[in-house]
Amino acid sequence: MDSTVIATSLPAIAADIGTSPIALKLALTAYLVSLAIFIPISAWVADRFGAKLVFRCAIAVFMVGSIACAVSGSLAEFVAARFVQGMGGAMMTPVARLVLVRSTAKRDLVSAMAWLTIPGLIGPLVGPPVGGFVTTFFSWHWIFLINVPIGIAGIVLSGRFLPDIAPAGVKPIDWPGFFLSALAASGIVFGLSVVSLPALPPAVGLIVLLIGLGASLLYARHARLAANPILDLTLFRNPVFRAAITGGSIYRIGAGAVPFLLPLLFQLGFGLTPFQSGMLTFASAFGALGLKFFASRILRAAGFRTVLVAAAMLSGCLIAANALFTAQTSHMAIIAVLVSAGFLRSLFFTSSNALVFAEIDEKESSQATAISAAMQQITMAIGVAVGGGILEGSYYLTGEPTGQSAFSAAFVIVGTISALAMVPFLSLHANAGAAVSGHRVPLGDGGARPHG
Repeated sequence: MDSTVIATSLPAIAADIGTSPIALKLALTAYLVSLAIFIPISAWVADRFGAKLVFRCAIAVFMVGSIACAVSGSLAEFVAARFVQGMGGAMMTPVARLVLVRSTAKRDLVSAMAWLTIPGLIGPLVGPPVGGFVTTFFSWHWIFLINVPIGIAGIVLSGRFLPDIAPAGVKPIDWPGFFLSALAASGIVFGLSVVSLPALPPAVGLIVLLIGLGASLLYARHARLAANPILDLTLFRNPVFRAAITGGSIYRIGAGAVPFLLPLLFQLGFGLTPFQSGMLTFASAFGALGLKFFASRILRAAGFRTVLVAAAMLSGCLIAANALFTAQTSHMAIIAVLVSAGFLRSLFFTSSNALVFAEIDEKESSQATAISAAMQQITMAIGVAVGGGILEGSYYLTGEPTGQSAFSAAFVIVGTISALAMVPFLSLHANAGAAVSGHRVPLGDGGARPHG
């Protein structure tokens, strides 16, 4: 939620600290870049100092960053404060997932992932309307100050209820790998963010993006030679893990563009206010909430392969269906599509996130968590850039960046990308992740031989 909450409050914050809303978009980018830099190291830190301790310290760092945002008096101070917030978020989210994986039996992992997935889907939707409401009726400072009591409650409750997971024996930190992975992830995220949210000249974004891609290639070479790489890419030899990460990444590129495109369509295309737009897009949250009650039963009945293929294909079709929306379309019809899409999106993410851990050893869970979280940040940035890039391309072709045809093309393209996420799952055996899903097919009844 905090990654999107300031989106509708940029003009008010910019006026108060003496800068422009466009320049203030650097604060959005700073948060994402900080996540990209520090997520790769979260696995090593959690193993070295203990996941519970790191999680509580991450909340504290996030609170410090929130207070710093509220008292910022210049663009530089605000951007720096958002970077500190991102440091806390980078440790908080993957470490929380690591605690969940290590403290949950595999048979209960789907239900646990459903609970974990729902806030992740609802948060970005809630952020803009909440930010607009707080800024309109109170002050933008409270967007950040409200994090303090919530953070204190989080530290107290996690100290009381989270299991004590002892630090694991770790090898010395891979500093060259950390710097290369940080440069790669932050370069890609920053470059794509600048291209899609142009607070700086697009040429800067393209140059930084190329640096990030180059660092990615260097890291891949380094990881093959290093004794203890910061991100262990050998996990991709596991076909189930590889399919979960690859399919999830493709899907996130397409689906990640939707929260960017829909508010623009409703506000610029249909003339709705930010609050009306936010309330309309929030409809998909009800679909995500409904999934919690069905996820385990659906996966037990059909298995990961069937569910993920079907969810990707149907979800892609519903995303493409947004291209049919016009200013005259009934709001009830829009809500029906968004609720259905929210259900399928939640089903896909719950299933793919659980599949990441379905067939790996517990000792590899910290690495799996870090790789999964890093890929999520990168592919979300790609999704927003794809959505923005399509609208920009439409502007150069037609001179109308926010016309109905531009949005229609964007939704069809990102819907197609989301549907293509089914491809990596087609090669999975029918019993993939059976220890988690509870779905088992006799090998003679269509189940391929399990991967070793």
